[in-house]
Amino acid sequence: MLVINQKEVREMLPMASCIRLMEEVLTDLDEGAAVHHLRSVVPIQNQNVLGLMPGFLKKEEVVGTKVITIYPENQQNGLPSHQGVVLLNESKNGSLKAVIDGTEITAIRTAAVSAVATNLLARKDSKILSLLGSGEQARTHLEAIALVRPITEVKVWSRNIDKAILFENEMEQKYAIPIEVCQTVESAVEGADIICTLTASTVPILKGEWVKEGAHINAVGACRATDRELDSELVKGSLLYVDRVESAINEAGDYLVPLKEGMIEPTHIIGEIGEILTQKIPGRRSDADITIFESLGLAIEDMKAANFIFQEAARLKKGTDISMGGGSDESL
Repeated sequence: MLVINQKEVREMLPMASCIRLMEEVLTDLDEGAAVHHLRSVVPIQNQNVLGLMPGFLKKEEVVGTKVITIYPENQQNGLPSHQGVVLLNESKNGSLKAVIDGTEITAIRTAAVSAVATNLLARKDSKILSLLGSGEQARTHLEAIALVRPITEVKVWSRNIDKAILFENEMEQKYAIPIEVCQTVESAVEGADIICTLTASTVPILKGEWVKEGAHINAVGACRATDRELDSELVKGSLLYVDRVESAINEAGDYLVPLKEGMIEPTHIIGEIGEILTQKIPGRRSDADITIFESLGLAIEDMKAANFIFQEAARLKKGTDISMGGGSDESL
């Protein structure tokens, strides 16, 4: 069994490779080659949760679980909001193949899935990117979105202006793209072609009246049925796509709250990103459409990334090998 740490995950999971992997696994999900189960959530104090996310990849013959804690306020203390591990098992006999850092997998694959959605839904001439939030997901989303669209300008907003300025300084040096720190969400999304909401907010921060025609939105931050980053008018006036319908109707406050308010109908969800990849449903219909990708995160995405990392670790002889001794299972 291999133990693969955060630094090794970062080295072995390039963003471009992860985008390709996410396209593959979302296609597999739609075609029945991947099995997804709704996550189980254990509430902790102060709105924090422990999430258990199982998934099965039939082609790769691997099954596993991501165990992750979600502490939305952690970034205020310099810690990731999502921390955990991915347990990767052989599906033929159940043996544990690897324990892999899940914090870095989450950071990379979440942005990679947004890039897949952006490539399918955003206008081809999209150049201005707005990032609402300045944490780890803002960094990975800038990297990912810049791989699928010719970004020439980035606007960033954060509740913590000092962190936004730090983000500006770091990312301008890394990507040579002009970055503007904005004082308000409205100014940050003005003229934006692509908007990524990456906050821990539980109430809407983005209003429909601020979003221009033809924009694409990746709604990433809210992951509970009562939490949302988008107001109801924005959702009502947009084409809504999700990573998994089952997840959205149970966990997506951006969808469930306007549904409860009577602003939208259950049919407002057009479909899943995987269905666009398999050409079962259309994507953007016109240059004037506002499109939304509601991202909740799927265990199969973690399994796909983890299996790739495991194979790379074996090839490059990385990770720490821990021998597993045999024994009786009579006590189980």
